[in-house]
Amino acid sequence: MNGLVMLLISAAILLAAYLVYGRYLAKKWGIDPAKKTPALEFEDGIDYVPTKPSVVFGHEFASIAGAGPINGPIQAAMFGWLPVLLWILIGGVFIGAVQDFAALYASVKTKGKTIGVIIENYIGKTGKRLFLAFVWLFSILVVAAFADIVSGTFMGFNSEGVKINANASVATTSILFIAAAVALGFFIRRTSPSGPVSGALAVMLLVVCVVAGLYFPVFVPKTVWLYIVFAYVFVASVTPVWALLQPRDYLNAFLLVAMISSAFIGVLFTAPVINIPAFVGFKVGSNSLFPILFVTVACGAVSGFHSLVASGTASKQISSEKHILPISFGAMLVECLLAVLALITVGAITISGKLPEGIVTPPQVFASAVAGFLTKLGLPENVVFTLITLSVSAFALTSLDSVARVGRLAFQELFTDSINEGKKPSPLIAALTNKYIATIATLVFGYLLAILGYQNIWPLFGSANQLLAAIALISCAVFLKRTKRKGSMLYIPMFFMLAVTFTALFLIITTMCGRISSGTFETSKHLLQFVFAILLLALGIIVAVQGIQKLTEKKAA
Repeated sequence: MNGLVMLLISAAILLAAYLVYGRYLAKKWGIDPAKKTPALEFEDGIDYVPTKPSVVFGHEFASIAGAGPINGPIQAAMFGWLPVLLWILIGGVFIGAVQDFAALYASVKTKGKTIGVIIENYIGKTGKRLFLAFVWLFSILVVAAFADIVSGTFMGFNSEGVKINANASVATTSILFIAAAVALGFFIRRTSPSGPVSGALAVMLLVVCVVAGLYFPVFVPKTVWLYIVFAYVFVASVTPVWALLQPRDYLNAFLLVAMISSAFIGVLFTAPVINIPAFVGFKVGSNSLFPILFVTVACGAVSGFHSLVASGTASKQISSEKHILPISFGAMLVECLLAVLALITVGAITISGKLPEGIVTPPQVFASAVAGFLTKLGLPENVVFTLITLSVSAFALTSLDSVARVGRLAFQELFTDSINEGKKPSPLIAALTNKYIATIATLVFGYLLAILGYQNIWPLFGSANQLLAAIALISCAVFLKRTKRKGSMLYIPMFFMLAVTFTALFLIITTMCGRISSGTFETSKHLLQFVFAILLLALGIIVAVQGIQKLTEKKAA
């Protein structure tokens, strides 16, 4: 298979999906450009801020992308490129993009409230509490998986102690990138520069970061990087958004354009050959295509995390309902295209079923392949590799502190309802709702899982992520029914995702039980995975049952 043909066919399908199916959903549910959005109705300059659609789109995409659409398809390529490609396109259009659109639409129509509040309003307070517990557990898994990926991308030495210059350069560049984001945030806050001035400054800072990384690589072992990453996530998740999150998202927008453009141009002009088979089999080693393919591709086709981003931040910035479709449905389809590019890169870089020496993490696979493409066009490989890896790690770090913030808020909200209005909370409740303690509680468990390695965490993360998508779809379906809108197009996606995720979690649990009976269960390695799988399955079943009961009620409230 030729990578260029795969890319062009995928791009055409995704564009057609937006123009046909996306517009069909918008027409069925009803978009009213004349109606005041929550951003305009409740404008407060803090959370509810009317924002240009291009800026909201950039924020939405930077927040939802992370390393997921690169990591998932590259790992799932063990089944062959065809099943991965089909799931990215079919799942992305009919499940992933639909979920993103439904979540953002429901939130905008519910005064910019989160999915948790929507569940409370239409399913019940108990459902909301269980959902918050699920979100907290899910956040821990995301933190663990992405922290390990980032640390592996930065590690300065291989298993034999040999220095890895490319990784060390990326590490330096990434550290400077964070410092540049903070400096830019303070500069913008104090001087309010014009768009061209801030844009030129952003590009200049990126160039300085990349050049400094090439000349001053930092060689640090992976274990040390893991500590540094978690320290960074703690600080970033409790820091005011204007100081880091917003300026970093702004810089990320330039990286986003550079990364996707580089990959697209590289494939366009080199037309790489896909060196992996179209289909390997329904079972690869101990992994069965159903459900492992679906939970491994994860964010590349559908991600429950998107519903948290859409209802948590984007819904409070949209200035017109006509922007809901491109910001949600459109952003997900762009993520699908990125997933296709990731699939092409692993197919192009693989030789005789093996990756090149020293290429370990999926971001390294992606960056190495794109660098190889552009080297053929005359660009220096080390510069391109550093830039692309920086882009992926920057998105992963964005997802890390965003989801740590989500996990912290979910943990705090779990205990907020225990506080009686007008009364001072007990010392225990006051401690549990403290943002620093809530953040530490999230990150400690994340670290304990991260030391197991992302390969061991990813199936559990993928299962939780897809189950979160199923719960979001159920919640949106209940919302659509209660507000007299057509929601039947959500039924097949939500039941399919429930089948996939319940099966995946059940397999993880039975595997762990098998280890216990055979005496191969290692407490340090398997206990947390076992406990998380049981909790996620139990919480998922209870929330799903409550939602489906509301959905099947004959009379709407």
